[in-house]
Amino acid sequence: MLAPLFFGTGLLGMGLSIAQAQDLEIPFEKFELENGLDVILSEDHSVPFVWVNLWYDVGSKDEVAGRTGFAHLFEHLMFQGSEHAPDDYFGPLQRIGGRINGTTNFDRTNYFEGVPAEYLPLALFMESDRMGWLLPALTDEKLTNQKDVVRNERRQRYENRPYGEVWVWLVENLFPEGHPYHVPTIGRHEDIEAATLADVKTFFEKWYVPGNASLVICGDFDPAEARGLVETYFGDVPAGPVPESISEASASLSEEKVLRKEDDVPHAKVWLAWHSPALYAPGDAELDIAADLLGGGKDSRLYQRLVQEDQIAKDVTVYQSSSMLSSAFVISATAASGHATDELVAAIDEVTAELLEGGPTDEEVEQSRTRWEVAFYKRLQTISAKADMLNHYNKAFGDPGAIDKDLARYLDLTREGVHQQLTDTLVPGRVVLHVRPTEDQ
Repeated sequence: MLAPLFFGTGLLGMGLSIAQAQDLEIPFEKFELENGLDVILSEDHSVPFVWVNLWYDVGSKDEVAGRTGFAHLFEHLMFQGSEHAPDDYFGPLQRIGGRINGTTNFDRTNYFEGVPAEYLPLALFMESDRMGWLLPALTDEKLTNQKDVVRNERRQRYENRPYGEVWVWLVENLFPEGHPYHVPTIGRHEDIEAATLADVKTFFEKWYVPGNASLVICGDFDPAEARGLVETYFGDVPAGPVPESISEASASLSEEKVLRKEDDVPHAKVWLAWHSPALYAPGDAELDIAADLLGGGKDSRLYQRLVQEDQIAKDVTVYQSSSMLSSAFVISATAASGHATDELVAAIDEVTAELLEGGPTDEEVEQSRTRWEVAFYKRLQTISAKADMLNHYNKAFGDPGAIDKDLARYLDLTREGVHQQLTDTLVPGRVVLHVRPTEDQ
């Protein structure tokens, strides 16, 4: 799983032993309402705040051809008001100091609000009303408005931003037409524009049901009181049939695909992308470690070679982009002045070939693992991150308490395992994307 990397003193320097790490947990209790909604309560009285985090098991992978972007479109429509709270969703919560947002990816959609503890009833009322009674307040006018907003967002985040379309080009070439990951989450202009009120109502009725959702409350609350509030606000939401989400989809490349693009960008850059194991599949953790030792800092192999020694690159980035069906292992670099991206590819290939031949050192693996562990524990410092982790593990494992399983993947990996996974991943079948400034700049 891709996580931000922080440089620090490691587990022992943080006062934590390996044994303690293996016993790591986020305290919680889980129950299910009669309508199928999973509810996870996690007390944390460190601050007088409470975080409400609601996941729906629907992402862009669950859309149908010709109607892409719907999961993300609902990320906008859900803030337009519901039957018993018909005005803008943000207003009531922002007035009391709430923090509100939502995110969408290939695999899921989530909505969250952090509020002062005494306003937990308001947050639960707002979330429950848009789960159960969004459609009566959804109009053609609201849909048209938000379709325009989403299409403008695509322009701002993808089409008009330097390197913004890179992810679009990568997924379109890594994953074939018809694969759930072929189209990025933002969707296509023509599909969003063609969406009708009937289309979006059908999508909502299928996916936004209690049995396809999980609710986490994390923070300063009384469990008995919170349980009663959840029953009050969510208990009457109609159950509806639980949809079946896509759980398997394969993709592979038998040969290299080279793409050359000109765009309004300041520097020439290159991306190399390979298919890699899905999130939590064997090899996923090993590639997180491999990404760090290749490009995770000034001591990493690619930074040392491309930036420090040869001085042909301004920067290097390496990451394992993990998703539930499949992942991508990505290396990118920005060309230094006077150097071409083909030089970068040749140098990257030399460095990775050396790594594949001799394998990483024990020291490299241990240093990268330590950095990852520090980042892992930093995520436990906020109730917002813990709430999201509980929902994440509930979706991935059916168990909100699977944090120990997640951490164990990194504690148990070996140098030999990292070497083998790199050998299995860095194969000839890959996408190489060159992006250079337009010639008339």
